[in-house]
Amino acid sequence: MFVTDIRKEFYEVVANQRVALLVASDIDALCGCKIIQALFHFDQVQYTLVPVMGWQDLGTAFLEHRDQFRYFVLINCGANVDLLEMLQPEDDCIFFICDTHRPVDVVNVYNDTQIKLLIKQDDDLGVPSYDDIFQDEEDEEEAGDDSGNESGDGSEPSGKRRRFDEGAVERRIERQREKREWEARRREILFEYEQYEYHGTSTAMMFFELAWLLSKDTKDMLWWAIIGLTDQWVHDKVTHMKYITDIATMQRHVSRHNHRNEDEENSLSVDCMRISFEYDLRLTLYQHWSLYESICNSCYTSCHFKLWTLNGQKKLQEFLADMGLPLRQVRQKFTSMDMSIKENLREVIEESSNKYGMKDIRIQTFGVHFGFKNRFLASDMVHATIALLESTENDENETDNFIKALDSLSRSNLDSLHSGMDLAKKKLIAIQQTVASCICTNLILSQGPFLYCYLMEGTPDVKLFSKPMALTLLSKYLLKAFIQSTRNKRCRLLPLIMAAPKDVEKGTVLVVGIPPESETSDKKNFFGRAFEKAAESTSSRTLHDHFDTCLIELKTEDRSKFLDALITLLS
Repeated sequence: MFVTDIRKEFYEVVANQRVALLVASDIDALCGCKIIQALFHFDQVQYTLVPVMGWQDLGTAFLEHRDQFRYFVLINCGANVDLLEMLQPEDDCIFFICDTHRPVDVVNVYNDTQIKLLIKQDDDLGVPSYDDIFQDEEDEEEAGDDSGNESGDGSEPSGKRRRFDEGAVERRIERQREKREWEARRREILFEYEQYEYHGTSTAMMFFELAWLLSKDTKDMLWWAIIGLTDQWVHDKVTHMKYITDIATMQRHVSRHNHRNEDEENSLSVDCMRISFEYDLRLTLYQHWSLYESICNSCYTSCHFKLWTLNGQKKLQEFLADMGLPLRQVRQKFTSMDMSIKENLREVIEESSNKYGMKDIRIQTFGVHFGFKNRFLASDMVHATIALLESTENDENETDNFIKALDSLSRSNLDSLHSGMDLAKKKLIAIQQTVASCICTNLILSQGPFLYCYLMEGTPDVKLFSKPMALTLLSKYLLKAFIQSTRNKRCRLLPLIMAAPKDVEKGTVLVVGIPPESETSDKKNFFGRAFEKAAESTSSRTLHDHFDTCLIELKTEDRSKFLDALITLLS
């Protein structure tokens, strides 16, 4: 059931209870978690935080906590499956689900008692009507009554009884035909509704809206909501139009907070926080790196210049010359560049980019100042937090990484954030090098209805890509780069399936499906359904454990039959 009044139907209900927070492992979920934690601290609500990496984790977490808790808040997980069927909870368990995954399971939508969905109704949900997918048992009972009437008491003339019997049989046949038609229509409606996976309004934004309604919103909460929204843009989860609309909403809140704090004495103190709307460059981490390395390792510029070719390198040198920036300045850390160059750098880069066909080098976003020294863009925070969340260094477990990433979002933990930035740089370099190597060695194969790329065991940095978000970022970067480099027009319209070794000892690979790349793309992904059907038809040993259905784990030896089934299915 959709919650219409988030304050009354959710917050006031849990405010005097003990709550279990089950939080998915992505940046938007982490930001939503920080906001709800801050609200719970403010109102002294007792809660237990449990990170969940997939469906199995969610099931285990529920089993461990169901005896102590009646109220469960699920952040970025649980909306797109029949949760009651999966968890089999007691009748008094209540689940509040705030999840960006779409489509929302129809049973969750129409369950009035135990499932409460904290989901924006103005998102284009397209939920089928109740009568189209659920049918009462009355018809069957009526059919039973008709068949019961057939047995007379024997006193009627036989001709009359036969006519009566024929009428009942005809009615029953008619009912069965109608039922078959209704079931066929139901299957069709559900298939149409469930065939594509996509994402709705950011969870962090939803919880910030709650804080605003409660008049308890702070600048920190606003910044976390902005990071949650930016995560959707970095991972290409929402359309450009949706991103711009949500940015405008956030901009109004930023103006309100800045106006509110204008008269405060601490607005220029050492530990102040200032958020500002920026029309900034699409160059990843450029303010914490050198401009040259940022251009080389940002997906937008790297794909446009085709930096994996000699021609592309030459073009980049021409671009830098056109801007009139000395190489010595461009190659040193951004913070050490001459102030005279930094002052109008964005305008200079934009002017030259327009000449080189990069019309949209600048994007609407937000920046933050912590005191006088630390300045970050929202996208910098996203990349740093992902790097900590999916860190493969020191072989730390996923829960430790989750806590580190969560801590790095607090402005009191800037050391953790800076270490995340360093990891993010290494990861971006690894992605750029892997993309260059895949294109130069023709590792991307056209399999008919889709493109396919497999990272072999032993490829440099392959361990990094055993993580879902890292593999997804690499796949999206690779597809954009391939489209720029291929001359085959048909291949430009194809989706990409990418596989990388997940666990060598268990012999599993991680597989991700990326929809075709286009300017007008609605960001809907059909691979979740396709993967399920292909695994079913070939009895491939797969694990559909990720909250994103376009990500699955597969036994290495089942790879070829699984791909053959996908080719047949999508042809």
